[in-house]
Amino acid sequence: MESNQHIIICIGRQQGSGGHEIARMLAKDFNAKYYDKELLNLAAKESGFAEKVFEEYDERKGFLKSLFSLQTTYLSGGIYHSKISQESLFQFQSDAIRKAAAEGNCVFVGRCADYILRDMPNVVSVFISASIRDRIEKILACKDVTPQEAKRMILEAEGRRASYYNFFTGKKWGVAESYDLCVNSSVLGVSETEKLITGFIRKRFGL
Repeated sequence: MESNQHIIICIGRQQGSGGHEIARMLAKDFNAKYYDKELLNLAAKESGFAEKVFEEYDERKGFLKSLFSLQTTYLSGGIYHSKISQESLFQFQSDAIRKAAAEGNCVFVGRCADYILRDMPNVVSVFISASIRDRIEKILACKDVTPQEAKRMILEAEGRRASYYNFFTGKKWGVAESYDLCVNSSVLGVSETEKLITGFIRKRFGL
């Protein structure tokens, strides 16, 4: 790998799989900037729309309509009436992701970053899964819900992510052929899974 090239790590994850924790550890190991919700702020700055607009439709794609409009759109300095499609919001976010990736080593969590940056050199895409039992336990540890409610939350969140990813990329969310590496964090645990991913990236790029 040429010394002037950046390492771009794109993390897809099941709800409750430890994907965010692993992504943060990877960012530390590779001296990279970490982008998750931070992308919404970047996209808002790029577009001139308030971050609230991007938050409302973050990793969501309508199940009944492939294209819809926001009747009231928020500008960072106020409100005006207009129509903006989710495809336009995706484009603004894509521009923000490309701009961030051009600046140095980055770790992106979700938001189709692997697809958006597919033509950049030194991009690696990883999908992190975990057993449904472990994922439910993770939700129970931070939310006052029943196991049944936790499972429903997981399935609903993953349904939204899959719909969003599949629509904008033409690939299948969570399917092995869509990524460079897929790993089950329940097997080794979060810390050891991160070490495994780090080793894979270093070997791939000859670091």
